[in-house]
Amino acid sequence: MTSKAIVCVTGASGFIAGQTICELLANGFKVRGTVRGEVDDNQYAYLKQLPGATERLELVPGDLTQPGSFDTAIAGCDYVIHAASPYLLETKNPQQEMVDPAVNGTLDVLRACANAPSVKRVVLTSSLAAITDQPNDQHVFTETDWNSKSSLSRNPYFYSKALAEQAAWGFMREHARDFDLVVLNPCMVIGESVGPGLNSSNQVIRDLLSGSYPGIMALNFCMVDVCDVARAHVLALEKDEAEGRYICFSEAMTMGEIVDFLREAGYSNYRLPRRDMSAGWINSVVKLLSYTQPSGAGDFIRSHLGKTMHISNAKICAELGVEFRPVRETLIDAVEDLICQGHLKKSGN
Repeated sequence: MTSKAIVCVTGASGFIAGQTICELLANGFKVRGTVRGEVDDNQYAYLKQLPGATERLELVPGDLTQPGSFDTAIAGCDYVIHAASPYLLETKNPQQEMVDPAVNGTLDVLRACANAPSVKRVVLTSSLAAITDQPNDQHVFTETDWNSKSSLSRNPYFYSKALAEQAAWGFMREHARDFDLVVLNPCMVIGESVGPGLNSSNQVIRDLLSGSYPGIMALNFCMVDVCDVARAHVLALEKDEAEGRYICFSEAMTMGEIVDFLREAGYSNYRLPRRDMSAGWINSVVKLLSYTQPSGAGDFIRSHLGKTMHISNAKICAELGVEFRPVRETLIDAVEDLICQGHLKKSGN
């Protein structure tokens, strides 16, 4: 791996992609990032201000819904990280708005890679959503598991991630190409954001602190630091022996454990939930109330309520050498970043 290697990162303005670009630049890579629409220097100033970006970051157009959109961006690149993927909490047409862009966009990127002789490896940012959409108290999920329960009517985002990854592996089996594929499957990604946007995982932390939750529900969150996920992407490029899928997971905490930790960590002035809604009849009420939430949030509550997720990260630790930060440290980083970015008032009042 040399400092002259060029990496194309799709969806450069995304939460994971932005941190991954930061990590790539820090490791001497040249980066070509794709963004939707026109390349607006003001809109993406935060990317242009990253250390090393002036000399080694180029932003170019790329759209999951436009066939051939990534051809120019990928031409001449040594590696491709495909991080772009649609995410909507609520949609009236999940096939058109999530599944089609996720699947067709992934295949379009891979076709562009097959037509670019310079590309040696593609790293696909998939998700734990492609592994499972529901905890199983009796099973430890690994890279051998596949989500077979999601559909257009049940966790459609999870469905889109599973179909997109399956399509990628199908392409690799069916087409002649000179590159290989490595897939990362992160769970709930939290932490500091490179850009000013609020990603959906950090929003859960923000909502806990801002009084959006009426009580503490029987939910179990599997989390990982965004910086660890970014580092895993770079390792997946650098290590020749990397292959297959890699779950990115640090540790799990219940909603109650997160709330208790944040209160003890100095955020007790915020509107953290106090009422225990995790057991008995009130747990059934929570399930009923989930139908009043946006479809994505409601599906998640119903499929996760009262269940504990068990995941193994043994493969990524052993093969890529990833060492995950303790989630409690990442939670503090996430809260302070929410305050710094203006998504959460400093006083909590």
